[in-house]
Amino acid sequence: MTNIGTGPGRSRQTRVYVRGLGGERPAVPVAPERLQAAAQAKLGAADFAYIAGGAGAERTMRANLAAFERVRLLPRRLSGSRERDLSVEVLGHTLAAPLLLAPIGVLEAAHPEADLAVARAAAAENVPFIFSSQASVPMEQCAAAMGDSPRWFQLYWGTDDEVTRSFVRRAEACGAQAIVLTLDTTLLGWRPRDLDLGSLPFLRGRGIAQYLSDPVFRSRLTVPDAGPLPAPAVQPPRTPALLRAGAELAAKGRKFGLSLEQMQAAAARFTATYTRPDLGWDDVSRLRQWTDLPILLKGILHPDDAREAVHRGVNGLIVSNHGGRQIDGEIGALDALPGVVAAAGDLPVLLDSGVRTGSDVAKALALGARAVLLGRPYAYGLALAGEAGVREVIQNVLAEFDLTLGLMGVRAARDLGPQHLASSTHP
Repeated sequence: MTNIGTGPGRSRQTRVYVRGLGGERPAVPVAPERLQAAAQAKLGAADFAYIAGGAGAERTMRANLAAFERVRLLPRRLSGSRERDLSVEVLGHTLAAPLLLAPIGVLEAAHPEADLAVARAAAAENVPFIFSSQASVPMEQCAAAMGDSPRWFQLYWGTDDEVTRSFVRRAEACGAQAIVLTLDTTLLGWRPRDLDLGSLPFLRGRGIAQYLSDPVFRSRLTVPDAGPLPAPAVQPPRTPALLRAGAELAAKGRKFGLSLEQMQAAAARFTATYTRPDLGWDDVSRLRQWTDLPILLKGILHPDDAREAVHRGVNGLIVSNHGGRQIDGEIGALDALPGVVAAAGDLPVLLDSGVRTGSDVAKALALGARAVLLGRPYAYGLALAGEAGVREVIQNVLAEFDLTLGLMGVRAARDLGPQHLASSTHP
């Protein structure tokens, strides 16, 4: 019998269809819209709002999706191959596929195992996981669960430089292959879904595990001269909801060996110090002096910022608008990609924000991205089925990407370029 070829696309399809004969269905819906709807039905209102919501009227979220809608792939016929090579080179490492799991904060909103389940899933699927500064599980625990699998660390630079440096040292120690400095969250964006519910998870001790496990941050909770914390402008009313929030803080504190009073201090210190509105280019140069790890800047949209990044000696860029969570009405990430790629010279450029499908991955690579970051879809998979749900989402995206390459007549991911786009959709 003639070998018709294999690959993640055919393998995934076959596995789903064969199991379907016995009445088994996938753990998570395959279509992006149904995946999100299923997660919404599973999660509480505040948890779903935090994961799914965006800034303002959510125009930027829609712009991200619309940018992918406008790009049109242009396949060639009679030039396919039985198997495709999905691998790409990024920062001197060969990735099995051009896909990384984006840093997402407060993953405990989706599932109790949070980042730990994602770390295991990423390792099992051989996909790099970018640990978040706003994680629900300390980076060391996630790294231990991943073995030798690749991981990066995403850094928020707060107002306490020593905590920031401590995070960098910990990332180095736990085997991170790169530091991803996020530039677009120097202030928390205006997020109506969260505001309408009066819900900020950090005040409940959620999403601050990197801080609660950090020796420098913890020292700030006990040293008398660490500086006064600003008093809240508004005191919350004493209600049953406030008592539940206190109980949640106390339970979180027990996991980290902290009293309720220390947890209250931790939540207050975090909210007072985790953003840095005056972060500047000289800080990028300082970070370059702090670590020998490759540095990528996440949140680049303007070509002039890409050129300045080259001048500052960083190692890569991530075009991103934070999934539409920071500024309402800014440019779609994919629309910004070609200009950044042109300005970046030899620096690898990755694409984040709006990626939902395997064909989206192909479009981003054809426009010059070296790889893409996948965000909300894996969080929805986590919400529905934990580690298994994350794995299925990864498998689905890579399966469709593999099939897209095969149907387009492209033999390797690294061969994608403007020639694979309709002329009206590439620069």
